[in-house]
Amino acid sequence: MKTPSGTTNRKNVLGLKIDVDTYIGMKRGVPRLLSILNQFGIQATFYLSMGPDASGRAILQLVKNPRFLKKMLKTNAGRLYGMKTALYGTLLSSPMIALSFPDLVEQIISAGHEVEFHAWDHRRWQDELYKRSYEWNEDWFDKGISAYRKMVRREPSSFGAPSWVIDDRVLTILGKYPFHYLSCTRAKEPFIHEISGLMEIPSDLPCLEEVGVPQGVSRILQTLKDGGIHVLPVHAEVEGGIWDKHFIELCENVRHMNFQILPLSEIKVHLESEALPVRKYRMELLPGRSAPCAV
Repeated sequence: MKTPSGTTNRKNVLGLKIDVDTYIGMKRGVPRLLSILNQFGIQATFYLSMGPDASGRAILQLVKNPRFLKKMLKTNAGRLYGMKTALYGTLLSSPMIALSFPDLVEQIISAGHEVEFHAWDHRRWQDELYKRSYEWNEDWFDKGISAYRKMVRREPSSFGAPSWVIDDRVLTILGKYPFHYLSCTRAKEPFIHEISGLMEIPSDLPCLEEVGVPQGVSRILQTLKDGGIHVLPVHAEVEGGIWDKHFIELCENVRHMNFQILPLSEIKVHLESEALPVRKYRMELLPGRSAPCAV
């Protein structure tokens, strides 16, 4: 994110936005990431999926969307997610994600990390949001935020949309809840959402699974050399899984750069003094993605 016109002395800041999309990501990826973050003394913001893991329904996308198949092959999805995950919501019942691990949620908080709301049913939102009714959207939020309150024992401060997919109805529904900011897009710059009036702190850097490894690490580091405020999207299933060594390499390199690594709420404080543009998001197909994201 470059410095907007009219502002000066923007610090070099990196935020880690860690999305937990699946049961296996919560069970195995989160503990591994907590260990790595502790090793480097880093505080991050975890966006947790609360409800059912219906990842197996992604098989429908293999037929409908050739780009999805290409992505699955490129990222070695079988090793990333495992066979059970590929069957959840179809041949196997859907286990609850964060709701299955109250002690682990408490461990994230006790370690000094932020916990925010990511999803109730991640897969159905990702694949079906535009086909679902306004009432379905309201129910999705009611279930998810009720679960969040149960697990975290407070109101969520932020929402990070699954797969960075939103529409105008979503931004309207968000007004029912006391969110302080959003992280729902892949925009290059922070902005104020035209519909909700909420600050957007976007994930402007690429996901490792979009650009691949090891070249993805080099690309991210090259962007950081230009300075500014950036947010790296991290997935518990990826950086907390078979690509953990690449995440460690990235953290080691950033440690030697002139960057603060801050949770997203603290990045919001940095941005509050800036005259951010007010605009509407748009949808765009980014390199390495199988479907359009909000930008």
